[in-house]
Amino acid sequence: MREFQVLGNSGVLGLPTTRRVAAGAVALAAVLSLTACGTSGPGGSSANSSKGLTMWALTDQTILKDSVDAYNKDHPDEKITLRLFANDDYKQKLRVAFGANQAPDIFFSWGGGALDDYVKAGKADTLTDQQVNLLRFTPSVLKSATFDGKVYGVPANGLASVVLYYNKKVLKDAGVQPPKTYDELLTAVKKLKGDNVTPISLAANSKWPTLMYLEYLLDREGGSQVFDGIASGDAAAWKDPAVTKANQKLQELAKAGAFGDNASSVNYDQGASTALLYTGKAGMELMGTWEYANLVKAAPDFVKKNLGYVAFPALSGGAGDPKDIVGNPSNFLSLNSSSKHKSAALTYLKKYVMNDDQVDSYLASGSVPPINKLESKLAAVKSADDKKWLTFVYELVQNSPSSQLSWDQALPSDQADPLLTNVDMS
Repeated sequence: MREFQVLGNSGVLGLPTTRRVAAGAVALAAVLSLTACGTSGPGGSSANSSKGLTMWALTDQTILKDSVDAYNKDHPDEKITLRLFANDDYKQKLRVAFGANQAPDIFFSWGGGALDDYVKAGKADTLTDQQVNLLRFTPSVLKSATFDGKVYGVPANGLASVVLYYNKKVLKDAGVQPPKTYDELLTAVKKLKGDNVTPISLAANSKWPTLMYLEYLLDREGGSQVFDGIASGDAAAWKDPAVTKANQKLQELAKAGAFGDNASSVNYDQGASTALLYTGKAGMELMGTWEYANLVKAAPDFVKKNLGYVAFPALSGGAGDPKDIVGNPSNFLSLNSSSKHKSAALTYLKKYVMNDDQVDSYLASGSVPPINKLESKLAAVKSADDKKWLTFVYELVQNSPSSQLSWDQALPSDQADPLLTNVDMS
């Protein structure tokens, strides 16, 4: 039998939480205190350069790139030079660039603890509604870039909440209804297993998909305030009874056979967990909203005929609100406090990020931008499948009292890395 090795009451790897937070702050401070040795560096130009703006983001941000192109067309004398990086390399390159005084004017982040490190180090500027029109954004999304009541990032791409996808045919054949509660989920697992189907597709080899279960189970069990305490550095928060109960619920699912016998060998980046769902070899998959676009690309007929989706099930007796969601509310663009081009940067953030053109592009790609009052645009979507999906995601986020950032992004890297190591199958 395969079991999950997850967090114990003492926290990540048994280290006191307060010590880990202090270590993370010291480590980042050491990197940021580095001085530049010349004009060259990771960014190729300093934030103090008299030339145009520099901006860093990830390689998959194609719609973001289009917004830069639009800005550059309108501002030929103060263009943005955009550099795109692979996900795994980006965080370290950004740390080194800031330490060497070679950081970009505008930088991409996931919000949460990683962004807060730069805020505490004085490397990110506050952003006000007057500067960038903050009131247009979904409030629960802005929370991930808000520290001590001040905002340090503008949402820069579509909502990436985590939902439960299911194969309608597989569930129907097994006599299973889409689960609305944890007890129904457990019952569905047992029925699907009896039908020789992997109940829930899980790419456990990638670690972070497993973390999604702990994020939701802890929220459902103890409420969003439990992880808020953990993220704030409260040493006692990992010892909250809800942490143990969430671990036990995940163990219960694993022991019931929810994830089959080969989850530890399934890697998300190879598309294996996605394929299990649309080929009918699995009944369900817990994944971010980006999975919809993957399914449309890989199996459009499946999307039209047999794709279903629901919010993560409620937990009877739990203190959490069943409308709470977890995932990556959005990614963010922040302003380097040392930038010599702040006026131009603010113009870009206000007028080119999440403007009408960009909102339309996200909707066309099957992604919901974190903008209020989208009802009229959603009503104009031509594809019935896309309209149903986009409306589901929009309402899920609009009605959510809490949108919790993924733990591996919400926590500083010195905590997030060992956390992912501990979320494993053995």
